[in-house]
Amino acid sequence: MKNEHLTTYLNDHLAGSVGALEMLDDMIDHCEGKPLDPILTQLRADIRADQDQLKALMKRLDVAEGTMRKAGAWMMEKLSRAKLSIGDSGHPNLELLQSLEMLLLGITGKRSLWRALLAAGENTSALHGFDLARLEARASDQIERVEAAILEIARVILRPETDTSDE
Repeated sequence: MKNEHLTTYLNDHLAGSVGALEMLDDMIDHCEGKPLDPILTQLRADIRADQDQLKALMKRLDVAEGTMRKAGAWMMEKLSRAKLSIGDSGHPNLELLQSLEMLLLGITGKRSLWRALLAAGENTSALHGFDLARLEARASDQIERVEAAILEIARVILRPETDTSDE
């Protein structure tokens, strides 16, 4: 099945998953032994499983993996890693919050991927056999977990210094 749009779309999402996994590895190192560690570790396992599903789908559709996009995602993650390291205080910080927000954007895009493939698969037998609805639901669950972590960090670091509600 040769479709340039599909090839580009799937490879872009594969590259995003590479960057997300690299970022999660760094975040897990940063949060080792802290409350966020098990959440990030489970999220990494989920994203790896989703990446495996995407690779299997690409193989079935005869879509070659693009190495340039994956290399670009790897490089972008390395650049973002420097920012996370700057805030390595052992406490929730803005860099961790922003890293989680970047992951949230990627996961939201992944949910859109599964939805788009679900729509495209209505008339495409090559997509049958992939539980795209389950993958979409898993992405939604990942979004909820990351949003909860973001809100928890925000409660700690974004609280105003003084309460002006009485004025």
